[in-house]
Amino acid sequence: MTIWTYDQVGHNQEATKEVRELGVLGCDSPKPTRLLERIVQISTDGDSIILDFFAGSGTTGHAVMNMNASDGGKRHYIVVQLPELLDAGKNNQKVAVEFCEARGKPKLLSELTKERLRRAAQKIKKENPLFTGDLGFRVFKLDTSNIRTWEASDRDGLEETLIENVDHLKPDRSERDVLYEVLLKLGIDLCAPAEARTVAGKSVHSVGVGALFVCLAERIARTDIEPLAFGIAEWHAESAPDVEATVVFRDSAFTDDVAKANCAAILAQRGLGNVRTL
Repeated sequence: MTIWTYDQVGHNQEATKEVRELGVLGCDSPKPTRLLERIVQISTDGDSIILDFFAGSGTTGHAVMNMNASDGGKRHYIVVQLPELLDAGKNNQKVAVEFCEARGKPKLLSELTKERLRRAAQKIKKENPLFTGDLGFRVFKLDTSNIRTWEASDRDGLEETLIENVDHLKPDRSERDVLYEVLLKLGIDLCAPAEARTVAGKSVHSVGVGALFVCLAERIARTDIEPLAFGIAEWHAESAPDVEATVVFRDSAFTDDVAKANCAAILAQRGLGNVRTL
């Protein structure tokens, strides 16, 4: 027995019905949202970060969004779920497997978590049309670094290793993969607003309203230097961030060290002295 009664914080049957009403099938013994809302209410402030290392069906994230919509809070949630494989051979997981297959998604518990949070956000928005808070979320997967490590094991393989490490970034990684590793290494909030533009024919990302500019173009010729640097400088002036901005390039993109130095010099002349390369 607890001091919280079913009529105060709900029960598992209520939780199962709640998830089914969202159209998410196969969640096994979810916790009632009212229970998590009560825990959030008594243990956090309006701008707290709530961490759940066992996300399951995503009840914690759902509860945090509900609380923000009800009291105007700006709480953030981090929910962590192992890529637990669903097994159609288990009676209590067959429906979940079919649910994932029908949507062309991997048969993982985390897919139920994400779908529940998406649908919960839609429901909250519909029921609270005046709420302007953030109901979105971003999904990250733990992986190895996007940056190559030096792995020369003997003298015979030295030449090959040198050639492979001309470009420090692994070839099978996307710009987004590298961008978020840069955010982690620089200590920038992974939920910071981000925008992408084409500057001098190159894709450039601005994160944190001009706190960080990242250009991961694979080739930056000498003729690209001035228009690219001027374009980034203009974007920086337009953003007018409150902090010193950092600009990051792919090191192997520059034709030579002279081109890289010229780019850094132009940016420094316009107030962007913190230039780094990967």
